[in-house]
Order: sequence, then C-alpha cells, then structure tokens
Amino acid sequence: MPQPDDGIELFEALRPRLVRLAYRMLSSKAEAEDIVQNAWLRWHGSDRSRVNNPEAFLSRIVTRLCLDEMKSARARRETYVGSWLPEPIIDIAQNGVDEDDLTLTLMMALERLSPLERAAFLLHDVFGLPLDEVAATLDREPASARQLAVRARRHVQSARPRYPVEREEGDRIARAFFAASTSGDVAALQAMLSETVVLRADGGGKVSAFLKPIVGPARILRLFKGLRRKLGSEWATMIEPAWIDGLPGYISRERGEILQTTALAIENGQITSIYITRNPDKLRHIAQRLVPFQNGQTRPH
Repeated sequence: MPQPDDGIELFEALRPRLVRLAYRMLSSKAEAEDIVQNAWLRWHGSDRSRVNNPEAFLSRIVTRLCLDEMKSARARRETYVGSWLPEPIIDIAQNGVDEDDLTLTLMMALERLSPLERAAFLLHDVFGLPLDEVAATLDREPASARQLAVRARRHVQSARPRYPVEREEGDRIARAFFAASTSGDVAALQAMLSETVVLRADGGGKVSAFLKPIVGPARILRLFKGLRRKLGSEWATMIEPAWIDGLPGYISRERGEILQTTALAIENGQITSIYITRNPDKLRHIAQRLVPFQNGQTRPH
C-alpha cells in the first residue's frame, strides 16, 4: 500500500492558517485561496528535508506572494468604482470577535498601511511570529521589522473597539436595525445611530450602490426613508442574521434579486459604521453557501 505523503498532510493541516493570513493581507477570500494554492505548488517542489520550521517557511512563502499581489491590487483599487470594502467573511465563532481578533473595521484600518507595515503587523501581532522571522520574511533587519510593526500598531490601535459588543447584544441591534431601516421607522432608526455614524456601500460598479460614504445620522435617515418610499414596504428581505468579519449584521436581498451583506460597528450601544457589500464578485462564496438552503435543505444551527 502506498504511504501517505507527510508533506501533503502537513500542508493541509496548515492550510486554514495560511488562508487566514492571505485573506488578512489581501482582503479577498478568492485571492487568498489562489495564493495558498500557489504556495502549495512551491511547497510540493521544495526539498522539505531542509525545512526546519514548515509553518514559518510556508508563512514566508504566502506573505511574499501576497506582497507581490498587493502591487497589482492597489493599482486596481485606483480605478475601482465607488467605495471599496473587504470581501465579507461570515464568522462561525460563538463570540463577538473572530479567531484573529480582527473586525471589518480593523481590516479597513489595515488598508491605510503600507504593504510592509501590514505584513509586519499581521505576522507579529496577529499570527505570533517572532520578530526575527518577520524580518527574514520581509528581507529587513530586525530593528526595521520592529519599527514597521510599531507604526502599524499605532495606526490600527485607534480602530480597535474599546468594548467589543457581546454576541447577544449585537444580534439584537442588527435585527432592530434591519426592521427599522426597511420599515421606515425613523424614530427607532435615529435612536440607534451615533452622531458620527458613516455608511459605506460597495457595489464595485456591478450593481447600484452609493458611490461616496454617507456621513451623519440625518443623511442616513433621509436615505432609508427615501428607499422605503420609492421601493415599498417589502423592498428588502433578511435571509439570515450573520457575524461578518467580527461585526454583527445580516445577509439580505433587495427586491428579491440583489444579494448583500450588512455589517454594523457598534460602540456604547450605538451604530458607528454601516458596511454594505453588494458587489456580486465579492459575494460569490456567500451565494454558493445559500444555494442548498434555498433548495429546501435545513440550515445548520
């Protein structure tokens, strides 16, 4: 009988971690999976007998592939239509924070970092690699890698929630927000919004979406009131509540056609940011996930 290839088993054991790293670097699940598949080809062709630390070795490969990809990704962002949001990932964790302690709000903060700062922060602060390994991965001196991580940490710190919302509270606010925003209940909606609330919608030029962020409760209230008046009482249907990159929210359809996710950043019981993703290219994995349940299968609990 043929013996199992330890290289395959080892790689598959590390694959979820590598995909998470690539996703945090690129903000795209599809691109992350492509990167990890490319890393597999390099791993398969390497002399594994000379690899002392496979996890560090593969993290280095994935990070460098991501850094190369980010060059073209940033060029694409310059021509992107409207607001850009990370590809939404539905969380399965039972608390309000995902496995890497990175919410969608923090992912947006990472977008403001240089590629090297982002890599240093993720490798050291999130994935726990020692600084000497981070330096080797980035082809920098340890002191330089430390400065990259420090600068990144300083930028990201302001985006961290002071009091992460509890899961039960987040679910309650997300359901209440959907009900108020789709029914035209302006008073209920106004009570949920902070004075600094911002709404961002990502349609990618593929479907209709607000091209610029909508700032302040007054403008957001007018927006939802106008949608209710224009589209009627049943213009949106909630498919299911969901936690999206560590934030409470839901998956819904507009007029039975356009799939979207809505994620809510919450501080002190009020909504500070609303992230709406409608670009179908970013929702393919969610659409595929929903197909069995739309065909009558039972949704897992």
